[in-house]
Order: sequence, then structure tokens, then C-alpha cells
Amino acid sequence: MMIDPPIDKLIKKAPCRYALVVALTKRTNYIIETEPVAYLESGLKPVSYVAREIYNDEVKVIL
Repeated sequence: MMIDPPIDKLIKKAPCRYALVVALTKRTNYIIETEPVAYLESGLKPVSYVAREIYNDEVKVIL
């Protein structure tokens, strides 16, 4: 099974692992509640969709 985006590269997009997990959780909950069409059209699960957003620099992780 291949993980996309690669977790080792995704971790580099955040100041620390904790910040990455918190950002993924908050953004995923926001997407599920307000924009379900976005991830449904992509065919990805919400967490995968948000991970891809962070990896592609569409969403920034800050402390």
C-alpha cells in the first residue's frame, strides 16, 4: 500500500508533529461540516484530502 502524500515529506510542512496533527484534525472537521462536496468529488477520504492540501501548500500549518 502506498501512502500519498509521503508522511516524511508531509511532516516537513509543519513546525512539529503535534501542530501537523492538530491542523489535520481541525481542517478535516471543518471540511466535513462545511464543504463535503470538495472531498466527495475527489474520491478521497476527508483526512487524505486535507493531507494533500497541506502537502500542496494550499493550507499552511501554523502554531
